[in-house]
Amino acid sequence: MADSTTSGPYPLAEPGLWVERVGRTVFPAGMPALFLDRDGTINIDTGYPDDPAEMVLRADIAAAIAAANRAGIPVIIVTNQSGIARGYYGWGDFAAVNGRVLELLGGEGAFVDMVLACAYHEAGSGPLAVADHPMRKPNPGMLLEAAKRLGLDLRRSLIVGDKKADMEAGQRAGLSQGWLVDGQAAVQSGFTVGPWRDREDFNGLLAAIAGLGAVSGER
Repeated sequence: MADSTTSGPYPLAEPGLWVERVGRTVFPAGMPALFLDRDGTINIDTGYPDDPAEMVLRADIAAAIAAANRAGIPVIIVTNQSGIARGYYGWGDFAAVNGRVLELLGGEGAFVDMVLACAYHEAGSGPLAVADHPMRKPNPGMLLEAAKRLGLDLRRSLIVGDKKADMEAGQRAGLSQGWLVDGQAAVQSGFTVGPWRDREDFNGLLAAIAGLGAVSGER
C-alpha cells in the first residue's frame, strides 16, 4: 500500500488533496465547467475502489462528458476518497483506479481536464484525520479550488453526482444547477436539482451542457 501522507510522484497539493491537471487544453478565463463526482456517477460504485480491473462506466456518462468536450467546457472530477484516510488503500491505488476510469472514458471519446480528490475524514489517522475538512463534500472546497486554478465562472457551471452531498457542494460553491443520479427534482435557494433517472432526463442534461457552450460562445 502506498504511503497516503506523502506526495511522492503524485500531484498532492497537501497530504489529503489530489489536484491533477489532465491534458493540455487551455481554457479562456470565465468559462463554466461540468463538475462530476466519480464513484457512483462516472463508474459503478464498488464501495472503496482499489482495483482498476473492477471499474465499469455507468451507461451514457461518457456521452455526457463528450458533449462538454464538444462544447469546449472544462470537465472536472471532484471525488471524496475517505478510504485513503481509513487505510483501506493508498494514493498509489487511487492513481491506478483513476487512470483506468480515464482510460475507459477515453475509449469512448470522452476526456477529463482536471481531477480533484479529498482523502480527509474524521475516521482517518495522522494528518488525514480531519473532521469536516473544507475540501470534503458537501463542503465546496474542491470546486472552489478548481475555479481558482482554471478561472471558472461557477455560477454558470453545473455538477452531476449520485449523492445529496454533491448537490450541496455545488450549491455552496455558487453553482445554479445540478443533476442527481436516481434522484428527485428540487429547487433550493437559487439552486435547481434535475433528476437523472431515464432517457428524457439524460436528454435534458445534454441540453444543459450544450447550453453552457452556447453561452460561452462555443458551438
